Amino acid sequence: MKTQQTKLLLIILCLTAIQSFGQKQVNLADKLQKKNIKAVNRTISIYGDQMNAVEMDAKDNDGLGILEGIEFDTGTIEIDLLGENNPGKSFIGIAFNIQNDDTFEAVYFRPFNFVAEEQIRKDHMVQYIYHPEFTWRKLREERTGEFENEISGPPNPDDWFQATIKITDQKVEVYVNESSEPVLSIDRLTSSKSNKIGIWTGFGSSGRFRNLVLRTE
Repeated sequence: MKTQQTKLLLIILCLTAIQSFGQKQVNLADKLQKKNIKAVNRTISIYGDQMNAVEMDAKDNDGLGILEGIEFDTGTIEIDLLGENNPGKSFIGIAFNIQNDDTFEAVYFRPFNFVAEEQIRKDHMVQYIYHPEFTWRKLREERTGEFENEISGPPNPDDWFQATIKITDQKVEVYVNESSEPVLSIDRLTSSKSNKIGIWTGFGSSGRFRNLVLRTE
């Protein structure tokens, strides 16, 4: 009997190890309390009484919260985001391949466009950028519609939603909530490599973040 119990325990441990291999759950509030988030042009605090969520305040220009002690280059990012229905002042997402405070790739959302009626605004719900060379403005002017897109059945702009971002050496695919098809699929604009990752908000934007999960192949 003890031998069978031991074998069963070993099987359970092996299955658990396989399932968790390459997966890291990150409590952002815990990282903040341990001073393991480097704030760039933002103040970051715990969001209300939610001990698993953090908030970035609004300031001019981009804001970053670079996660220290975490390495990620390719794989899958899952995160819950909360912006707001505030036209022109809610840009929220994830930065990756962070070379320095000014050079990084990012995928972000414009929640105020989730409820847009004009097609031109609907087309701008989700965006990929590579700063400082390829800003949203440059991409929109020179490669219109290639690096931003509409979301079919978009979330409520004032509620939490989940973003899943799949990153390979060449491509980025973005999924929202339970979508089976990517809402954005693009070729990356750089071959540079960095294992730094962080939370991001745009010009004049605050944002809230929780339930970060990183999966590597």
